[in-house]
Amino acid sequence: MYSYTQFKKKFLKNPANLRAYNELETEFSLIEAIIEKRLARGFTQAMLAKKIGTKQSSIARLESGTYNPSIAFLDKIAQALDAHLSISLL
Repeated sequence: MYSYTQFKKKFLKNPANLRAYNELETEFSLIEAIIEKRLARGFTQAMLAKKIGTKQSSIARLESGTYNPSIAFLDKIAQALDAHLSISLL
């Protein structure tokens, strides 16, 4: 039985897996930041949803990575979490 760390290391040795993993890095980083900010503010998904005028299921889909949000939606979340949304191309 592999630990997660061992599995990940072995999995990412495959160039195709590494490429796919790296392509999702931006998405996962954004999701992680939203969850961290939400928890730091003491909000549940339902509380955040109510604050921006949507349903809890929309926040759950966003946080699970199964929803492709608009910039306007992300901006509403940022404002509700007293954060600033910054998008850049490097």
